Amino acid sequence: MAKNIKKPKINFTWFYIVVGGLLLLFYMFGDNENNQTIEKEYSELTEYISKGYVESITVYDTDEVEAYLYPDSAKYVFTNIHLAKDSRPMVISTLGSRDNFEKFIFEQKLNDGDGPNFNGKLRYRKKPDFLGGLFWNFMPLIVIVAIWIFIMRRMSGGGGGQGGVFNVGKSQAKLFDKTNTPSITFKDVAGQEGAKQEVKEIVDFLKSPQIYTELGGKIPKGALLVGPPGTGKTLLAKAVAGEANVPFFSMSGSDFVEMFVGVGASRVRDLFRQAKEKAPCIIFIDEIDAVGRARGKNPSMGGNDERENTLNQLLTEMDGFGTNSGIIVIAATNRADILDKALLRAGRFDRQIHVDLPDLNERKEVFGVHLRPLKLDTSVDVDTLARQTPGFSGADIANVCNEAALIAARNKKKAVDKQDFLDAIDRIIGGLEKKTKVMTQKEKETIAIHEAGHATISWFLEHANPLIKVTIVPRGRALGAAWYMPEERQITTKEQMLDEMCATLGGRAAEETFIGQISTGAMNDLERVTKQSYAMVAYAGMSERLSNLCYYNNNEYSFNRPYSEKTAETIDNEVHAMITAQYERAKALLLEHKEGHAELARILMEREVIFAEDVEKIFGKRPWASRSEEIFGGNQKGSNTDNEISEATEKTEDKAQLA
Repeated sequence: MAKNIKKPKINFTWFYIVVGGLLLLFYMFGDNENNQTIEKEYSELTEYISKGYVESITVYDTDEVEAYLYPDSAKYVFTNIHLAKDSRPMVISTLGSRDNFEKFIFEQKLNDGDGPNFNGKLRYRKKPDFLGGLFWNFMPLIVIVAIWIFIMRRMSGGGGGQGGVFNVGKSQAKLFDKTNTPSITFKDVAGQEGAKQEVKEIVDFLKSPQIYTELGGKIPKGALLVGPPGTGKTLLAKAVAGEANVPFFSMSGSDFVEMFVGVGASRVRDLFRQAKEKAPCIIFIDEIDAVGRARGKNPSMGGNDERENTLNQLLTEMDGFGTNSGIIVIAATNRADILDKALLRAGRFDRQIHVDLPDLNERKEVFGVHLRPLKLDTSVDVDTLARQTPGFSGADIANVCNEAALIAARNKKKAVDKQDFLDAIDRIIGGLEKKTKVMTQKEKETIAIHEAGHATISWFLEHANPLIKVTIVPRGRALGAAWYMPEERQITTKEQMLDEMCATLGGRAAEETFIGQISTGAMNDLERVTKQSYAMVAYAGMSERLSNLCYYNNNEYSFNRPYSEKTAETIDNEVHAMITAQYERAKALLLEHKEGHAELARILMEREVIFAEDVEKIFGKRPWASRSEEIFGGNQKGSNTDNEISEATEKTEDKAQLA
């Protein structure tokens, strides 16, 4: 059998280069202006001049001479060459001496025989620079061609880039397969056992589908990871990519959106086309809310929104008229409430996997993962650290461990000890400590009385969070703070929320009771209690006049409130009455324990930081002791005397109150 010989492919680029080169040579050396040239010796040139054959002479600075002949006389010079009628024959020669040549020309002009032998013009010129002329003549053309080639290569996706005008509709997904599998596995994901079990099943579906299909079941088409930021949704997806022995496509929701119309839908089509070629496989779309927002609720109010077109194509590809067997879509978002209902239905995302903030035991596991690379002192207790960080996400815990290591290194320690972790937690929640901040003695006294008020009230309320420490050292934007160890609750009662509200108002109540003036230091406290009381009245139905009613509206683009103006006025009155009652309750408790409060404020002025044991020496053992009070340290939900608090802490607090 004859071997199949591959025919060489014709590269038209070289063809264009050759043609261009020939044209250039023709331009350079071709017959310009119908001139016909012959080179002669100097003696022959002078002979032609003396015979009257020469019409004009040009002398260059290089002593080269160009002599144009009369057409009638050229036939005596060009004996064997046929001359065209409109040609300008020319003789080229080189001077021996310019002075002698000028003298010779002068003599030929003065010849008195039959008239002058030369009556034409004698010109002196500078010899043109051939390379320079070539450069200035052709360089603009070369630059334009180079720019054109560069643009065309970029448009066609050349030059090593994936982008380009012609490739703008191609999927930007990154492919992980057996050759470049991520090193992260399920062992690196601490806690979230329920979520891990769900995604493990997805991997098992693709590895051994017959186990699940023997009974007639179908492999789920999609799973949606839902949870607050930093809880490990993307980490779970990386673990799936590391564990699965199937191709894994990963991209962000924003990768679908481009400035060109129709690009998003085109990239969705291309993504699923690649996935079909690699099936069975997994597609992971991070932050899917970038394209999955509910249709008709976009701020742009456009009739032909690019995001909606992309979503429509995604819905069709996931569960449309065609089939995509062997493709499982995993997506992650922390805004599941704004996703389109058609995207969330069974058949597209069959499962919604909730990845919540870790509880106590899960925080221990997360700390165990992030403490591995650290050199720890024997004083570090993982159980204590886990109890000190309620409401922390996995990302927050990783930040705590890293910050503790940095603090230990800053202090030239050989190992990270317990105090480093305490300082790290304070740093993350409260901000950077500012001991050099200038305050007057009066301001310092006001802050001490304010923070002592928080500590006193929380000590005598049953459901208030246990006190850990109180400080008047400025940290971040806060001028002082009282740190608590909140209990982890799944539900919160009205009594618990009222006690917390009363403790929060203790700072403002102390200022009015013992100073006789109020300051702006309680703005943060007032903001928190106002939000909490509105949530209790309008959402949780915890007021007397609006009991068992919830006016929560999940439509973020709604311009109408789900209640009337009269009801809004009632809500305002109920909120004001609730806050006023707790404020009067706080003032009454402070007057009852004014001696202890004064002593607490005095010690706080001296030391700047006091702990729970110092408060216990003044007021005695807390009547409502709990397990969390047995552990020293901890910080969460500090009552700051500044105007602002951390948004993350505020969100965590609101969720705990409305659970």
